[in-house]
Amino acid sequence: MESNQIISRKGALWLGVCGILGSLVLFTGDMLYYYRGDETDLLANMSAVTDERIIISGVLALIAAWLYVAGSGQVFYAFQPEKASMRWLVFASFVMIMVAYGIIHGAYVAIATSARIAGEMGLPPGDLTELAVAVNQALRYLVYLPFAVFTIGFTISVWRKRTYYPRWMLIFSPIVPFLLKGVIVGSLEGKMKVIIGDGYLNLILLLFFTSSTIALAFFENQGSDL
Repeated sequence: MESNQIISRKGALWLGVCGILGSLVLFTGDMLYYYRGDETDLLANMSAVTDERIIISGVLALIAAWLYVAGSGQVFYAFQPEKASMRWLVFASFVMIMVAYGIIHGAYVAIATSARIAGEMGLPPGDLTELAVAVNQALRYLVYLPFAVFTIGFTISVWRKRTYYPRWMLIFSPIVPFLLKGVIVGSLEGKMKVIIGDGYLNLILLLFFTSSTIALAFFENQGSDL
C-alpha cells in the first residue's frame, strides 16, 4: 500500500459497512412512511400511519445521512490511484448525492403530515400534499447534476482501470439499476411493489455498497500508472 494513502484498505471496508447500514436504515424509514401490507397507494398509506412511525422515519433520515456520507469514504479510497482532480470530483459528487438522500427522505415528513391532516379532515390525502410534493420533487431535480457527474467520472475511471475497482463494478454503478427500475418493478404488485418499488432508491445503494465492499475485499484492482 502506498504511504500517501489517506484511507487504508481496512478502513475502506469498514466505511463500506457504514454505507450498507445507511441503506438499511433509510430503507426502514421508507417502510415506516408507507408500508401497510398490500396497500399500494402511498399517500393513502401515509395518511394512516401513526405519529410514531412518521417521527422515527424522520429521525432515521439524519442517521442514514451520516452513515451514507461515511460510506462515501470507500469511493474515495477506491479512487486513490486516480488523478486528484478526478478523485475529488467523483468523491464530492457522491457525497452530494448521499446528503441529498437524507434531506429528501426527511422532507417526506411534510408529505406524510399533510396526508395525515387531510385524512383527519375527511379529505383525500392528495388535497393537502401538493406543495410538499412540489418541494420534494424540486430537491430531486437538483440531484440529477451531481448524479450525472458521478456517473460519468465513475464510468470513465473504472473502465480505464484507474481505480481499485475491477471493471465489473460498472454493472453495479447506481445508474444501471436506476435505469432498469421500470423493468424490475413494472410487474410487481401488492407488498412486493411497496417493498421493492417504493424502497428502490435505497436498495440501489445497498447493492452498490455491498458490491463495492466485496470488490475491494476480494477483487481489488491495483490501478494503472498515471
